[in-house]
Amino acid sequence: MQKPVRISGHAWKRIARYGLDEELVVQALRHPDRLVEGHHGRRIAHKSMNGFVVRVVYEEDGSLTVVTVYPARRERYEGKV
Repeated sequence: MQKPVRISGHAWKRIARYGLDEELVVQALRHPDRLVEGHHGRRIAHKSMNGFVVRVVYEEDGSLTVVTVYPARRERYEGKV
């Protein structure tokens, strides 16, 4: 059974700001191209998209809570992706 996905208010603002699709965010969590350890026990899921990498910062407990999300230049995370 997959954990439910919760998206914070801040993350919803970022999704709207960057014109991202909610389904892309969920796919990044469920099937990431790469997982990276973040600060304070958070994790970062990377998903490639049109020459960019979408970074989804989330916390995991009973659910997957998206803290923030943003696109980044792929070159910045090359070797990390």
